[in-house]
Amino acid sequence: MQALIAINIGIGDRTYRIKIAPEDEEQVRKTLRIINEKIIEFKTEFAGKDMQDYIAMVLMWYATQPQSGKTTVLENDLAEWLSRMEGQIDKTLGL
Repeated sequence: MQALIAINIGIGDRTYRIKIAPEDEEQVRKTLRIINEKIIEFKTEFAGKDMQDYIAMVLMWYATQPQSGKTTVLENDLAEWLSRMEGQIDKTLGL
């Protein structure tokens, strides 16, 4: 199993320490940049809300965006897992 690295991430006005695979760091940081830019955009557009409202708006926006061929870390992990399972089945069946 591969070693995870600890990184500090900032979402809105809070900082979190998470552990991720080293090869996922760039994607995580890009995603965080998009999220924080959207928070600022929603704060400008909808003044007077609290941070939880802005984060909820960003979450809804992000969840409804078309992925346009991009795969997420979860999708990559799932594809790898399915590939390993297929290999095990083929080996068991002698294929």
